[in-house]
Amino acid sequence: MSKIAVIGAGKWGNALFNAFSEKNDCVITSRTKRDIENFVSINEALECEYLVFSIATQITDNWLKQNFKNKNQKILITSKGIEAETGRFLDEIFKNYTDEGNICSLSGPSFATEVMQKLPCAVVVSSKNIELASEFASFFPSYMKAYVSEDVIGAEISGAYKNVIAIASGICDGLKLGNNARASLISRGLIEMNRFGKFYGGLDITFLGLSGAGDLFLTASSKLSRNYRVGFGLAQGKKLDKILDELGEVAEGVFTSKAILKLALENEIYTPIANEVALVMDGKSLKDSINDLMRQDRG
Repeated sequence: MSKIAVIGAGKWGNALFNAFSEKNDCVITSRTKRDIENFVSINEALECEYLVFSIATQITDNWLKQNFKNKNQKILITSKGIEAETGRFLDEIFKNYTDEGNICSLSGPSFATEVMQKLPCAVVVSSKNIELASEFASFFPSYMKAYVSEDVIGAEISGAYKNVIAIASGICDGLKLGNNARASLISRGLIEMNRFGKFYGGLDITFLGLSGAGDLFLTASSKLSRNYRVGFGLAQGKKLDKILDELGEVAEGVFTSKAILKLALENEIYTPIANEVALVMDGKSLKDSINDLMRQDRG
């Protein structure tokens, strides 16, 4: 049995801890002590050979700076997002602390609630080190089918971008714009995700597979999605701060939309939906945002 430590005890961290515990010796940790079986200190967790990171993207660099000691641990990144302030992807952040060959990323349609219920799903483990990706894939229980891929950047961008489109989809449903509008939005969101991702070297097959289309369709069409609920709440006239307080969890799409807007402007990438989500986060009216999207004259 492999010794695995899950770092981060939110819903997703707990779901992964339960999943990995099926076949492996697994512990879990977080910044604050939790009443969870096999909960250990951060220092003890970092002694494990395999580390599964499930902490918010925006605090990842600071967490690593304060806590991480490189002992050649093998790392699986399970968070999804882009650092808003710098526009850095998660693998870029981790590469400042360990070798690229020690890093894998997890993607694919996998709501924590359903994983906790042991309902079947399929995920993708991506890494430049395909042997390590296969090793992490072997740790998953029978109800989680794990594929492997070398397209790290495609998987990371898919996982981050779908949260932004989910906010837009929640707005669409909250305003009762109809099924046609939501289908149009999600399909154009997939095109937009692909365009943005290919600029950074992502592969078409990633955006059309589990990491891209699969996770996008899930996250942008269910109230189980935190990001969808952010959009839905905005459409009901709620303030963003109140929505986030009610969620009690991080909705990464709020920050990622700003990162995508920054990167898209810097690199002249056409990302109209993500841009409008970022502008709505900064106070633009939903009516003006929808009107501007409908007037876009590019495909």
